[in-house]
Amino acid sequence: LILVSEGVFMREIVLDTETTGLDVSQGHKIIEIGALEIMNLVPSGKTLHLYINPERDIDPDAIKIHGITDEFVSDKPLFKHVAQEFLDFIKDDKLVIHNASFDMGFLNFELNQAGFHSISNENVIDTLKIARQKFPGAQASLDALCRRFQIDNTHRDLHGALIDADLLASVYVELKGGLQPTLLSDNTATKSENIINNNSNIDSDFSFVSKKQRPTRPHHVTQDELDKHAEFLKLITDPIWLQTD
Repeated sequence: LILVSEGVFMREIVLDTETTGLDVSQGHKIIEIGALEIMNLVPSGKTLHLYINPERDIDPDAIKIHGITDEFVSDKPLFKHVAQEFLDFIKDDKLVIHNASFDMGFLNFELNQAGFHSISNENVIDTLKIARQKFPGAQASLDALCRRFQIDNTHRDLHGALIDADLLASVYVELKGGLQPTLLSDNTATKSENIINNNSNIDSDFSFVSKKQRPTRPHHVTQDELDKHAEFLKLITDPIWLQTD
């Protein structure tokens, strides 16, 4: 995997939501959105974190999962008031979501209610599907994948949209094969913060650089090789290059 190739950047948004309950068809709503930008699989440091007033009660079982209470979101903005901010952040880039059908069901419902178009499923990467394809029969929850890839999730006492998006970004990299950058400590090399939005999370002593193909090495045919090739061609019966019909 090469992080940067000829200055071309791949922007993706890793996203998670928390909701008042499990079923959008029963009137449940989004109460938290966490999203972070990755450029060529490296977090850029740009995030979006929104709490939303759902204008309804949060199920007690849901509170046990994420810890967000009715009182906490009572003074937060409605989804329709943050919808444009959300769309401006994700733009038209791919969304990376774990169990995407759940989150997208809620997001598209909320977007439609606010007067916006749905997000196409073609613009969504479901890491749950990827994990089940790569590890059939194995547990594929976010926690299970963190254990598999030895990603520290000890700070995840409760579900949280931005915390989960951050963990998912690490899981997604591993599902894609892991980062294998060329690291240079040479001060003359282009610094990684100049490549990926001055990302302070990357050690400034190293640089992510693109690998360039070597130029084709010329091979000159010797006269001896030409003579041997001619002798070999004489052994071929009725070659097509001598046929006239």
